Amino acid sequence: MTVARGSAAYIIAARRTPVAPRGGALAHLQADELAAPVLKQLLKDGELAPGSVDHVILGNALYAGGNPARLAALRAGLPVGVPAMTIDTQCCSGLDAIALAARMIEAGAADCILAGGTESFSRAPVRMHRPAARNSEPLPYDRPAFAPPPFADPDLTDAAARLARDRKIPATAQADFAVASHTKAMKAKESRMATLVACSAEVVEDDFTRRLALKTAMRAPVLAGSGGCELTAATIACEADAAAAVLLVSDKMRKRAGASGLKIIAAKTGGCDPADPALAPIGVARSLFADLDETAAGFDSIELMEAYAAQAMVTIAELGLDTDAVNRDGGALARGHPIGASGAILVTQLFEQLARTSGNAGKSGKRRGLALIAAAGGLGSGMAVEAGNS
Repeated sequence: MTVARGSAAYIIAARRTPVAPRGGALAHLQADELAAPVLKQLLKDGELAPGSVDHVILGNALYAGGNPARLAALRAGLPVGVPAMTIDTQCCSGLDAIALAARMIEAGAADCILAGGTESFSRAPVRMHRPAARNSEPLPYDRPAFAPPPFADPDLTDAAARLARDRKIPATAQADFAVASHTKAMKAKESRMATLVACSAEVVEDDFTRRLALKTAMRAPVLAGSGGCELTAATIACEADAAAAVLLVSDKMRKRAGASGLKIIAAKTGGCDPADPALAPIGVARSLFADLDETAAGFDSIELMEAYAAQAMVTIAELGLDTDAVNRDGGALARGHPIGASGAILVTQLFEQLARTSGNAGKSGKRRGLALIAAAGGLGSGMAVEAGNS
């Protein structure tokens, strides 16, 4: 699906919490408790009254019911009349929530929306299937099905391990990639502080990021794969807790506020064979490039989800991405993967980078950013943004 062109949607503020590993410093907070301070801060950044918000849309993947977006909106002090919805497209949820908000603004259905994603791996409900027969015991399960028979529905780590084996991506190369992610994230620590919203006194920055040496990465436990292409604890993003969101407004409201921000110039979702979920963003990206009459070289900053080093490496190779433009401030391997929030974190990263740096312009003559993410079931999402006022 493609975002319809109409009244342009602009991101004029972007914030996120620090990312903390599952069971870590943010483990005492529910998903809505993580999101509420982010929403509050966005209103302060935009100098908007809570009553200016037309809608709140948040992605969430692990809560299996309820409406965390509504809870977060009320916790943030938004008026009770402001509607809120939670969407679930697994890892794509946060990015898809922002795309949905853009579609509403472009259609003239709203002028101001808070959108993003939130996830607490630590507080996610314990899942059980209700028994079909009376007097039978409920059956616990780790995850729902992402594709029905006769489609393949592999464990995502197993699918990534098969991808690494099929593409012959050595464990050493994957470890190198993870080390580079941590190195970039360490360098960006100070500049990133301007984007973070502390929701706990115990954690004010991404606390998984560290000075990772290749020797250490190679000693990490093997979690899947074999034959020299193994996936390890260093090359798989850790399960994590976090929230991220953006403040989206119409062009009319942006001009009234005297803001610049990022214009959403395209957003797409797509699918591929559920057996190879990591490949979905590749087709999405190619479709975006065609729609924009642009190439990968035309994007100053590219935020690519690093759920697995092998997955990110294949996407970079298939699309011919410039590694210097990809995840300039480090990726999920260096911070963690809060499923429903991860796509929104990519957009907050783009906002920070394009707001503070100058770089190569594409055919449009303007600086552009690209966010790409894959999800279980063979889904992929992408978003292109452009810095400037026009």
